[in-house]
Amino acid sequence: MKNIYLQIPSNLNDLSEIVLATVTGTQGSTPQKPGSSALFNRNGLIAGTIGGGVLEGKVQEMASRIIETRNPVHHVFYLDASAPGGEDTLCGGRISVLLDPDLARHNHVFREIRTCSEKRIPGILLTRVVNHGSEGISVEREWTTDMAEYLSAGSDNSGFREIRPLKASDETDMQIFMEPVIPLPRLVIAGAGHIGKALSQIGKMIDFEVTVIDDRPEFANSSNLPFADRIITGPVGKSLEEIEKGSDTYIAIATRGHRDDGDALKACIGSDAAYIGMIGSKTKVALMKREFLDKRLATSEQWDRIHAPIGIDISSVTVEEIAVSIAAQLIQVRSRKD
Repeated sequence: MKNIYLQIPSNLNDLSEIVLATVTGTQGSTPQKPGSSALFNRNGLIAGTIGGGVLEGKVQEMASRIIETRNPVHHVFYLDASAPGGEDTLCGGRISVLLDPDLARHNHVFREIRTCSEKRIPGILLTRVVNHGSEGISVEREWTTDMAEYLSAGSDNSGFREIRPLKASDETDMQIFMEPVIPLPRLVIAGAGHIGKALSQIGKMIDFEVTVIDDRPEFANSSNLPFADRIITGPVGKSLEEIEKGSDTYIAIATRGHRDDGDALKACIGSDAAYIGMIGSKTKVALMKREFLDKRLATSEQWDRIHAPIGIDISSVTVEEIAVSIAAQLIQVRSRKD
């Protein structure tokens, strides 16, 4: 999922009209799970989702009201029209949503998240919700990159979780929500031609951080690649060598020719990348495989990890269809890995 916190403006003056809504708990059938978040202003949804439909409309109404008061709200919505106070929906469950209209108080936290994300450092966002009874609730946030702290709390690092601290009966009621914020997986596209361009757009849509490499300035530019997070202009093989290829890196090779494809593949085969795919006909792939094995540029096991020809076979013909087939394979591999 896209990091909702990176979509919060960094300018304090831009935060006064924004409410962050976060699903903190669910029971029964609900449209979203804990940790799902969205940003609202007076006019409606800005980014993210907490379920859409009637629920999102109710949250929008509540967000519009608390923009004026600056007071956070932790509300339970009953998704059953037959329940007292229930909403006009057939889900039948219930969902707790925390709405925070005073994001400026935590702008330093969001800046820390942004800085860590740029460095691809995962961390944990701690949100403390304190119930002061008739005085309402207060919200405090803290950012930590100590993942051990999260794991020691009993989580399997799979997602949002709640901790209720032990307390004496006369102490204020408190809830602590722990949320892992992990950098998006990185999609590196070797080649900024028609397929690379189309894939960069779809890759961004399916929640990848997109990098595109090409040695042609007329292709490797923001006008041609408006959806790319990073554009590298230079020799494909050398540029790909210099990119860290960890287990959250997905590489799609679609350059303009056999030589550049080979240089790109040499730079990443045998790496820890989660996915390496290369475009080409079955004949081209067979010839390249023989070359790599004969020259000992790769072992049989390393070659078997390459998705070539790239993409899922959906009888694609057009550039857009080919990009969709590659994107589908990326989703498939990412889902299995997760």
